[in-house]
Amino acid sequence: MKFQGSQNYVATQDLMLAVNAAITLQRPLLVKGEPGTGKTMLAEEVAQALDMPLLQWHIKSTTKAQQGLYEYDAVSRLRDSQLAEHDSAERVKDIRNYIVKGVLWQAFTADRPVALLIDEIDKADIEFPNDLLRELDRMEFYCYETRELIRAKHRPLVFITSNNEKELPDAFLRRCFFHYIKFPDAETMQRIVDVHFPKLKKELLAAAMKTFYDVRNLPGLKKKPSTSELLDWLKLLMAEDIPLEALQSADSKVSVPPLVGALLKNEQDTTLFEKLVFMNQRNR
Repeated sequence: MKFQGSQNYVATQDLMLAVNAAITLQRPLLVKGEPGTGKTMLAEEVAQALDMPLLQWHIKSTTKAQQGLYEYDAVSRLRDSQLAEHDSAERVKDIRNYIVKGVLWQAFTADRPVALLIDEIDKADIEFPNDLLRELDRMEFYCYETRELIRAKHRPLVFITSNNEKELPDAFLRRCFFHYIKFPDAETMQRIVDVHFPKLKKELLAAAMKTFYDVRNLPGLKKKPSTSELLDWLKLLMAEDIPLEALQSADSKVSVPPLVGALLKNEQDTTLFEKLVFMNQRNR
């Protein structure tokens, strides 16, 4: 079982090696990189390429590790116990009716190997990764309410993504295979664009790519535009039928590109870029 890339996802050689190393070692693949570089999409494409069901757990700041295992719905059980119906009384007797299985439970008990995405783990509390150490390492956990040990029938292929908002514990990192998705160079980016917009004119693409990297390389940006923002911008350029001349400057000076709001996402960066354009125009 090896990942060789897919038609919808341009995977570099080192990324494919990382995925296959995680498969061989049977360890979670921890993927870091700038937002918008395809970390979440990687899990989706690998699962599809390897014909594996995908379970997704999108982490929030309030997410607790226990939710990935199971939750006991005591409120529903109390409510049912107060009802007079026979069906409710029978249901209350079995506590299993009030156990809500989390994605880890579902992954462990699946009849076939699955891919499991734990997305943006760095959003959660710092103790969140530590609370998952044993379960991800030993592939089992204990349900105290039902007094049963849940063991994995098949070891899932685990993807964990992080945007580096928080440092992850060393003990957790030791149990993962790590890969950092570098921002694509121009050649790789062009391959990515070709996948999404195969009919885009080469001249327009070349001009848009130059503008994109000029904006991205501007020093002092609070948030540099990412791959996903480039794709959004190209989609808008095509939808609005923006002419090639609008992206080109006769004297190669910096100018404000059309629909720049797809690339720059806060007023600080927009102001900084406009000042640079103004200074370039004054120096003509």
